[in-house]
Order: sequence, then structure tokens, then C-alpha cells
Amino acid sequence: MDQPQRIPYIDPASITDPAMMAEFQRAAREGAPRPESHAMRAHVPAVFWSFTNAWNDTFVNGVCDHAIKELCRLYVSQAVNCNYCGNQRSVKAQEQGLLEADVKDLLDFDKSARFSLRQKAALQLAEAITWGLEPTDELWNRLYENFETGQIVELGFFIGLTMGQQRWNRLIGMKHSQFMAGTSGGLAPAAASLKAA
Repeated sequence: MDQPQRIPYIDPASITDPAMMAEFQRAAREGAPRPESHAMRAHVPAVFWSFTNAWNDTFVNGVCDHAIKELCRLYVSQAVNCNYCGNQRSVKAQEQGLLEADVKDLLDFDKSARFSLRQKAALQLAEAITWGLEPTDELWNRLYENFETGQIVELGFFIGLTMGQQRWNRLIGMKHSQFMAGTSGGLAPAAASLKAA
């Protein structure tokens, strides 16, 4: 069901901060997040910068592999049914070897031959956080076999951050290509082909 968008975008003419505009341009170019979600948060600059700084520090950069964090982000988007988030891709993760075919197996990652043990450990953490599963020795042993403590901390923080934002984005009813129209950086192939049609 196509729901209406519940919060309007900020007026682009009201963005006078060059650093904020540069972040919008990065989002339009590289995706994850795309500019629409920024255009909601920009109503409150402190919210915009709190999210942006945390996102850039723990997703775009950080101590854990970016492509693994992108797999976790996409797992969450499928699990919480956020089509807006699920239809965007990190250009950086694609450059690091993440394939579109990987996305199809995410919800059945443990049975898939597509993912390494390291990727599966991260996805198991995403699964546990997203679904509120009980902690098990198997989960924690798997994590410590594949990641250093700081990487586990960053993964857990990032998964929690993206899960909350994806649930919020779904509730708002955002759609792609409605802010900074004409940009397609970071759109999933299916979403980009719909935009081009």
C-alpha cells in the first residue's frame, strides 16, 4: 500500500550552511543515505548533524569493513520492510565488491553459500538486534572469532542506528527522487531503472 509522506521536506532554499549542502551533495552522489532522509532531518540542524556525524563516523568510515556494514544495513531494511532504505546502495560498498546478487540472499544468510563466515557473523548480530533475539554463546563466539572488540562495538552501534532510522523512514513514507531530483547516486538497479522509465 502506497502511503502518503507524513513530513514535508525542508525547503532547499533554506539550506544556507555550506557544510550541510556539501553533505546533501555527497548523499546524492554516493547514496546510503539518499538526500530525502537528510531533507527530513534538516528541519532540526542538531538532528541532521547528530545523525550525519554518527553515520559518517561509523558507516562511511570507522573500524569495521564498510561492505559488511552495508550488508547489515540492507539486512535490516529487508527485515523491517523499509523499501526506501532497501532501494538504495552504498557506492563505496559496491566498489569494495558487494554484489547486487548478495542482497537477494540476506534474509536466509545462514543457509547461503554467498557469504563468508565473517559476513555471516555480522549478519547474525544484525538479526539478533533487529528481531530482539536472546544472546547466545554461539553468537558471541562467532563474533569474537571474526571481529575485534572495537569492530563489534561499532557494528552493534551502527545496526541499532540504522534500524531505528529505517523504522522511522518507513513510518514517514519517504520515496526516492523527490528531493534533489535528477540524482541517482546510490539507487539500487531496480529503483534506478524505475526512475529512468
